[in-house]
Amino acid sequence: MTRKVSIFGATGSVGQSTLDLIRRDRDAYDVVALTANSDLDSLAALARESGAKVAVIGQERLYGALKEALAGTGIEAAAGEQALVDVAGAGADWTMAAIVGCAGLRPTMAALKAGGTVALANKESLVSAGGLMMAAAGVSGTTLLPVDSEHNAIFQCLAGSSLEDVARITLTASGGPFRTRSRAEMADITPAQAVAHPNWSMGAKISVDSATMMNKGLELIEAAHLFPVGLDRIEILVHPQSVIHSMVEYRDRSTLAQLGSPDMRIPIAHALAWPQRIATPCQPLDLARIGRLDFEAPDQDRFPALRLTREAAAAGGAMPAILNAANEAAVAAFLGGRIGFLDIAMIVEEVLNRYSAPTPSTIEDVLAADAGARAVAGDVMERLTV
Repeated sequence: MTRKVSIFGATGSVGQSTLDLIRRDRDAYDVVALTANSDLDSLAALARESGAKVAVIGQERLYGALKEALAGTGIEAAAGEQALVDVAGAGADWTMAAIVGCAGLRPTMAALKAGGTVALANKESLVSAGGLMMAAAGVSGTTLLPVDSEHNAIFQCLAGSSLEDVARITLTASGGPFRTRSRAEMADITPAQAVAHPNWSMGAKISVDSATMMNKGLELIEAAHLFPVGLDRIEILVHPQSVIHSMVEYRDRSTLAQLGSPDMRIPIAHALAWPQRIATPCQPLDLARIGRLDFEAPDQDRFPALRLTREAAAAGGAMPAILNAANEAAVAAFLGGRIGFLDIAMIVEEVLNRYSAPTPSTIEDVLAADAGARAVAGDVMERLTV
């Protein structure tokens, strides 16, 4: 049967990788909706190519231009946050949630409440509102499939096994582009250097998170929600080759690992076809050519984001949302040239120390904590740049 799909964040790296797989078997998929934040030209082109029913641009001011770009195509144009939420319940069988940052929170929650299958590539939503999202998926019967390569690997390694039999989950990390640099050597890192990941092709925000290793810390929080075995049984291991994407050790001391080339189309394909498999154009894994697989413990002194994320996860409540918001604000400032690379984790830590909020019981509570944390982060950064 043809699968009806919607892609939130269609113009980003995950969205475009998803569309690359879909265009290789067009008869198997019916595109319901595509969304983007502000890249109007790319969104309109992708909507026309895929035959989407609806195209939604996040910036309301761009509605007229999007409507004009789609004139005569029969594709409906919409704009704004409410339109994103509305289209999340538009009847897709499978939704790719790939909006970057907390901006994806409301649309992802709407998709979870609508039922069907949600492929989750927006880790910030689960970090900020994991308890609420997992509960919503449970109520609606939504199948939640992780798309991050690490969590998708864990999902595959579990393969229906009971979490009670899991002794340890190991999230692997490339270590980013500055894995071997000292703190002093990282002081003058530029945005261009930080977004140049050695293994993966990713957007700017997630590339900076990988460089600070905040990304791996966020994945730790995400894993704690997706695979609730307890934080003490989730570890991080640096693996520079990015061949083993994560591992699960069982109580009998058997360890299963998922391996593959560092290409996001592999975990996306797994989620897109689940519970079946589809062919991909990705390079096969050639272990003889790679020759060796290296591992090392992460250095929390050089990469304090790892400590901060584990502390926020252990504290629970609103702390993960506060951590995520402070990090988003700091990364945006770094990319804008307003703060230094090492300032990112420092700002996050100061916000965590200075600001708290009640445990969220609604999405509105999460967004309030998010806004409060951003305000405090802005104050910290203003003092830094004076």
